[in-house]
Amino acid sequence: MFGIPGKKAVTLTPAAVRQITRLMEKQGSTGLRIGVKKGGCAGMEYTMDYATDINPMDEVIEQDGARVMIAPMAQMFLFGTEIDFQTSLLEQGFQFNNPNVSESCGCGESIKFKDQPAA
Repeated sequence: MFGIPGKKAVTLTPAAVRQITRLMEKQGSTGLRIGVKKGGCAGMEYTMDYATDINPMDEVIEQDGARVMIAPMAQMFLFGTEIDFQTSLLEQGFQFNNPNVSESCGCGESIKFKDQPAA
């Protein structure tokens, strides 16, 4: 919808592909739907849910068996994002390396996009 022909809206690292395919198999889901919503101290937050169907308006990214659907209202905010999955001694989770983010809070859960009015 907001993409550039021949360029994926988001890319997945090999670690993210492995984790997404594990989650899809474990939950029996079609893929993961990602989006953004208002919230958090910086104004916006990422969302990620299991998907059982594909919305015709979703941007669908398929890579090595992993499938991610981008909710329509989130596409312009996520274009160019690399999704990674990181594991450390204290935590593990998905990391969004998003070139459209201008600020994030200390916990990394809340973000502000470039040219977004303050919440």
